[in-house]
Amino acid sequence: MKSTTKQLLNIFLAGLLAVLPIVATVGVIVWLVQFLYRWLGPGSGFGAVLRQLGLGLTEREIVAYLIGLGLVFALIFALGVIVRTSLVSVWQRLVNGILQRIPVVRNIYDIVKALVDLLAQRDEDKLKSMQPVWVTFGAGESVRVLGLLSTREPVRVGEADYHAVIVPTAPVPVGGGLLYVPVSWVEPAQVGLDQLTSIYVSMGVTSGQFLSNRS
Repeated sequence: MKSTTKQLLNIFLAGLLAVLPIVATVGVIVWLVQFLYRWLGPGSGFGAVLRQLGLGLTEREIVAYLIGLGLVFALIFALGVIVRTSLVSVWQRLVNGILQRIPVVRNIYDIVKALVDLLAQRDEDKLKSMQPVWVTFGAGESVRVLGLLSTREPVRVGEADYHAVIVPTAPVPVGGGLLYVPVSWVEPAQVGLDQLTSIYVSMGVTSGQFLSNRS
């Protein structure tokens, strides 16, 4: 009787372990959809703007929202056409000429643009300056944090050299904190940017897939 119960329990656990990655993936996707709907859906501030764009063509709010969304997509597509042609220099001069004149806005714009340019790069040589690293807090078997080394050049703080490391947040890795840690605490992690992003977006669920048997 005990043997049969144990076998049934093992079968159930095997099925549970098999379905957990699927459930976690669905959970993350649902969370992202809810997040986008909350910030971009018809009931959000952005959705209200889209409804105003489409209300001139229909009185139904949901249809007006979809029309407004279509207009925004068309505008973004047109902008993409401009960027992919010789008019890109004109666009860049126009945007930089406006935003660079506003003290606080230009600082935010420069940071965001640098991050977007980095993520858009396909050349691995250009991505080497920002690489996934392990940060070890303490000696021996201590806490380890997976982060991004913002630049290979350390900075001198007091009498020691420090690395600037960005520690993303889960499950939205575009946020996080900037830590200055001693150089000796930092070592390369044998994962890529895509894998690091997957780990944080999945809230660690994919850790075993990318970190097993790796330093």
